[in-house]
Amino acid sequence: KNAFLKHYLCSVLEIVQQQLNLCLEKGNKPQFLLACSGGVDSMVLLNLLHKSTFKFAVAHCNFQLRGKESDADEDIVKQQCATLAIPFFSKRFSTKAHAEENKLSTQMAARELRYTWFAALIKEQGFTHLITAHHLNDQVETFLINLSRASGLKGLSGIPTKRILRPLLGVQKQDIVVYAQQQHIPWREDASNASDAYLRNQLRHHLLPIWEKISPNIAEQIHQSIERLSWAEEALAIQVADFKEKHFVLDGDEIKIPIASLKSLRPMEYYLHALFSPYGFSHLSDLLDLIQAQSGKQLRSNSHRLVRDREHLLLHPLPKNEQEREEVVYWEATSDLQQPIKLQLVGESPQNKQTAILDNSVLKYPLILRKYREGDYFYPVGMQGKKKLSKFFKDLKYSLLEKEQQWLLCSGNDIVWVIGQRVDARYAAKEHSTTTIHIQCN
Repeated sequence: KNAFLKHYLCSVLEIVQQQLNLCLEKGNKPQFLLACSGGVDSMVLLNLLHKSTFKFAVAHCNFQLRGKESDADEDIVKQQCATLAIPFFSKRFSTKAHAEENKLSTQMAARELRYTWFAALIKEQGFTHLITAHHLNDQVETFLINLSRASGLKGLSGIPTKRILRPLLGVQKQDIVVYAQQQHIPWREDASNASDAYLRNQLRHHLLPIWEKISPNIAEQIHQSIERLSWAEEALAIQVADFKEKHFVLDGDEIKIPIASLKSLRPMEYYLHALFSPYGFSHLSDLLDLIQAQSGKQLRSNSHRLVRDREHLLLHPLPKNEQEREEVVYWEATSDLQQPIKLQLVGESPQNKQTAILDNSVLKYPLILRKYREGDYFYPVGMQGKKKLSKFFKDLKYSLLEKEQQWLLCSGNDIVWVIGQRVDARYAAKEHSTTTIHIQCN
């Protein structure tokens, strides 16, 4: 059994070998960079690569989130590379500071930092491929997370493998651990893996063990489903690319798309999302409305404008200065705000369009002032449920200019007040509210 397991794990390197052969056919000289955290997965992959004939180096990120524990992770990878004479790169990051400065979660900040560094390292050192140690259990967890977020076919196709080699994606975690034990491979266990603070860990600790009791082969079954979904995604991507080649007519910086051609697509919803989401237009209801609208109606993302003309949709990029000009203002609400609009802190006053009376206990400071973004929604006082801001503006008969000039007061990502129009019910003061804040616009 042990010999079979060892042979099985080593066989996953055939995937990398196939990629290597493709690189050789293209005349390139492959050189791999392995991202290694010090955990069992990446330490096993380091061992397997070392036993192969591949030329590779190791990169380790120290995010300095766990003090001495983080330093110990770095040390074990460094020592293993020294023992095996493998080139080693490491970098320490001020992850918490980066997260605060860019208003990111710690996880997203770490992800941004590591992949930015990996890209720079690959460019500087001439590596041809990045390799990570994601395995089958990671694949299953990612599938379930994306399923819960209604992320569509792309999300359900699993962890992407086009730009990053992931040779352990077909291997289960338990097999990796057994192999590490048999081969006496050192590794470090991240204490945060035992925490239920993250959705991924909740799935790993609670949902999947129950599911595996009911269906012991669930991981393999999901893996097969992911493979089939990735085939479907690839086939549909070819269809989408073919449509764009035939019907997206470039005229200078502008692209003209015949509306009649779009209306002939089935299912139209899938194609509209696939065609226009890369330009920042991901809300189907807005796209469907635009196709049926009169000439002149338009949508704007952070990078592009999509305009309904007589027989065409016109797509063109926003000028770079316009893409970057979105004004975001942070307000601690300890004194009146003068710019970009006047907001005044007032005492007891009746709530009306010009005054927002908010439950101070649920607000996150600093408050944020910004303009409308595609996909914005809120829960208007006096209405049932949530409402897309685009629909709210439509009910107000806003012109495009009025829509672009409307200021929003936000708490985190939530809209608190469409200033001068309507408060969000989640933040409006209630009878039981113990602390309130009264804000008046002039």
